[in-house]
Amino acid sequence: MGHSASRRGFVTGSGAAAASFLIVKPQTAFGSQANSALSLGLIGCGNRGMYVSSLFAKNEFAKVTAICDIYPDRLAAGREKYSGAKEFGAYQDMLSSPVDAVLIATPAFLHPEHLEAAIAARKHIYCEKPMGVNVFDTHRILKAASKADPTKRISCGFQQRYGKAYQEAWRLVNSGSLGKLLAVRASWIGGGPAIKTGHPPEQEKIRNWFFYRDFSGDIIVEQDCHNIDVVNWFTGLYPAKVHGYGSRMSRREIGDILDNASLNYQYGSDLCFSYQATQFNRRNVNGWDDIGETFMCEKGTVQTSRSRTAVYLPGQPVKETKVPHDITQEAVDAFVDGARTGKIENAAIWAAKSTLSAVMGRDSIYTGREYSWYDVLPETTVPGA
Repeated sequence: MGHSASRRGFVTGSGAAAASFLIVKPQTAFGSQANSALSLGLIGCGNRGMYVSSLFAKNEFAKVTAICDIYPDRLAAGREKYSGAKEFGAYQDMLSSPVDAVLIATPAFLHPEHLEAAIAARKHIYCEKPMGVNVFDTHRILKAASKADPTKRISCGFQQRYGKAYQEAWRLVNSGSLGKLLAVRASWIGGGPAIKTGHPPEQEKIRNWFFYRDFSGDIIVEQDCHNIDVVNWFTGLYPAKVHGYGSRMSRREIGDILDNASLNYQYGSDLCFSYQATQFNRRNVNGWDDIGETFMCEKGTVQTSRSRTAVYLPGQPVKETKVPHDITQEAVDAFVDGARTGKIENAAIWAAKSTLSAVMGRDSIYTGREYSWYDVLPETTVPGA
């Protein structure tokens, strides 16, 4: 089943401290009093959609009132979890309903189409990353985001930006107390999602979309974009250029995506960022994970990850902070609070540019040549803009 056929099937077969906020009146942003619960519609009842929507359900000021999917078994899973929620087979019908906000958790290649439609429907939007799987997709997102209702909040699933431990680390690196940032390294050495089975052959590329380049953007765009976004955020820049290598060393059973990659990015004229990613641990045979970022400064080093942050200063004990929970909850709570009380952001813009930063690394691997920021966003005159 080709890309275009799968896309048609999904559409027609269904019938923070991280950014600058615009403060508007809650009545304008939400259309009712700020003490009312936010009604949420879930578009995509797969594993990620069901998980993130459960975090919304934990928030006392949010309620999942609608669910949407093209597959009956996934709608059934949503029905079991959210009894009484209105069911939709077509996302267009959900967007025409009176839900206040939508969670877009569909396959990555559909994010531009679904985000565009949600913006046009004037909903508050929480969209999973990435913002598409290629240069065209991300330009489409940027165009749609430029037309967004300024009273509606758009947040994206780059949850590190909303994690309190990450925000504290960002403040430290950018405070000047550690001196100049000299170098950055990061990695996502771990595994990928489980392979889904038991579905008809014609559904394969949607059910297992992560494992197909045209549907996920490959591991760099779908998964590793998290690390790359953190580096963009901490440096306040987008990469000037990148050169990368990658291959399939052990993945034989499915798809056409890589299982390892190595990228060298340059930010500005002199800051180097070294990145490595693998998915060898998907069978739990390697036994070692290393997921996070390291910022080496003149007077110390800061390490960040979803489970801990650590500060290394010469002659002092390591200052470590454990993160006892999934920071996605902090991202969800920030979204709910912002949508209800008028703390508005349009994260689709920087999220699209972080997606572009991953796409340029992926395309460097595919083509075997160095890519520059101007190859993926020619109209930009300053990489940090």
